Amino acid sequence: MDANAIAVLDIFEKKMRLEIPMFQRQYVWNREHQWEPLWDDISRKFSEFIENRKDAPVHFLGAMVLDQKQTQTGRVERRNVIDGQQRLTTLQLFLTAFRDFCRAEGLNEFAEECETFTLNTGRMAEPDIEQFKVWPTLSDRGQFKDVLMAGSRAALEEIHPLIRRPRARKPEPRPRMVEAYLFFYDQLIAFFKGAEDNTALTVDLPLAARVEECFEALRTALKVVAIDLDRDDDAQVIFETLNARGEPLLPADLLRNYIFLRASRQGEASEELYKKYWAEFDEDFWREEVTQGRLSRPRSDLFIQHFLASKQARDIPIKHLFVEYKYWIDRERPFDTVQDELASIAKRRDDFRRISVPYKCNVLGRLARFLNVFDVSTAYPPLLAMLDCGASEAEMARTAEILESYLVRRAICGAETKAYNRLFMALTRTIRREGARADVVAEHLAGLHSATDEWPSDDTFARAWMGRNAYSQLNNMRIAYVLGRISETYMSSKSEAVKFDGPVTVEHIMPQGWVPHWPLQDGSQGVEDAWPGDENQPGVLASQRRDNLVHTFGNLTLITGSLNSAIKNGPWQEKRREILSHSLLPLNNQLHQYEAWDETTIEKRGRELLDRANRIWPRV
Repeated sequence: MDANAIAVLDIFEKKMRLEIPMFQRQYVWNREHQWEPLWDDISRKFSEFIENRKDAPVHFLGAMVLDQKQTQTGRVERRNVIDGQQRLTTLQLFLTAFRDFCRAEGLNEFAEECETFTLNTGRMAEPDIEQFKVWPTLSDRGQFKDVLMAGSRAALEEIHPLIRRPRARKPEPRPRMVEAYLFFYDQLIAFFKGAEDNTALTVDLPLAARVEECFEALRTALKVVAIDLDRDDDAQVIFETLNARGEPLLPADLLRNYIFLRASRQGEASEELYKKYWAEFDEDFWREEVTQGRLSRPRSDLFIQHFLASKQARDIPIKHLFVEYKYWIDRERPFDTVQDELASIAKRRDDFRRISVPYKCNVLGRLARFLNVFDVSTAYPPLLAMLDCGASEAEMARTAEILESYLVRRAICGAETKAYNRLFMALTRTIRREGARADVVAEHLAGLHSATDEWPSDDTFARAWMGRNAYSQLNNMRIAYVLGRISETYMSSKSEAVKFDGPVTVEHIMPQGWVPHWPLQDGSQGVEDAWPGDENQPGVLASQRRDNLVHTFGNLTLITGSLNSAIKNGPWQEKRREILSHSLLPLNNQLHQYEAWDETTIEKRGRELLDRANRIWPRV
């Protein structure tokens, strides 16, 4: 058995056919679990090379096991793919998408070079079969040949058009390999041409130069481990060993071994250091899995990811934590001793707990609750950087207010969140460069003006508050947070504290099913009566206007229990009496002043709540 680390392109450089045996499963990789992570790995290396960071560590995309096959004279040399067939096939689909992208952009030299890694050339006994570098199982060959031989995206979409069945909500999916090709093609377009928040597009290089750097990354920095079996090797035993399932080591486990091995080699007191700085990581709290975005990971993994990002001010993929940490220590040597390193980790670990786990009567505890409710874990690195750079409690309190204002306004306005990772990495760099002060954070956020990152103005915020469907824009927890904060503004120093023992739910004051008990202003319940409108809003059907207002903040409140369904949809006088008799929330105590509840009332209350929202979350 011969194992070698080789570059991705080197696998396909030789005139050879990698055959996937008939008994292997068909192509099953999908977007969420395989294509996106693979593209993340590839695009990360592309960005590093475009930014001239070519000394970053090589990334391994996985392993493959190849078994020798006897080849007749005059035929292309063959290997059986014992393990890694899904990865090999996907790499071929990616290279084909890269080829067709280059061809579409007029970069024909690159397109032709790409093709040399997907198709064999020269003399072949059976060119229709032997021209392919990878030869899938029988059930996949048709779609594989379509992808590789179509020659362009448009041609492939013509072969495999979207089909919509009558009354079907979505078109039927295309064959999986076709979908993979289209996914990678779209990512290439976004990477090189489309996404304004893409790292590659911040580099002032022409397209051809950027594509050339990406080819260099494929040649040198993206590798696989290729295991060639000898005649006497048992392919099945090796396959089972490689795919055995054991309890995986967490990045924290790998880092612990790496750190304390260095401590021992440098003559530092490993056992004492472990007890003082590391033992807390063995608590269940740090091994508990928590959700961050789409992923669920042990809390220790997430801390290390954000700790490293806060130090380097760049995105750290969670699956690369150990490699990235080791590279950072070996290259930059940021600490004089392992004890200094562990002390820094332990201090930031405590800080991470403060900003990620809600506590009562604590500024950072409230911020932690807010970040959890709105699922904005991308804000952790700049907050850790603030604390690392010595920010005072007063500066952190003001920073918490600024961040909450920025994020709440954007959430209520329905702004995109996809650029938050880039945005908060840039903020981390600003804090490290200009100082850990709240005014640095405020100035940085106020200076953002694109659709993906701007801090909404008062006018924009007001339009969204008064007119957007908050109930569909925000989930129950987020609306409850916003209304809960507003409810606090009605309390004075003499008010009694109100504690919730159960879950808080959002209630429509005028119910969504308003027709039976809530007649329109003219006394009707029809849908044809028109509202003339005013200078700011065109006329619409009165019933349509009501349907829109029902879901705005002016018509929403909080209850700590469940209203009887009859009362829930009953007339206003009964519903008001029920809410006032069972709720102590200051927000609901204000409802006694409204004798009627209609569109005018909803807008009046909406403006009152907006005034308080502007005071809680001002735009600096």
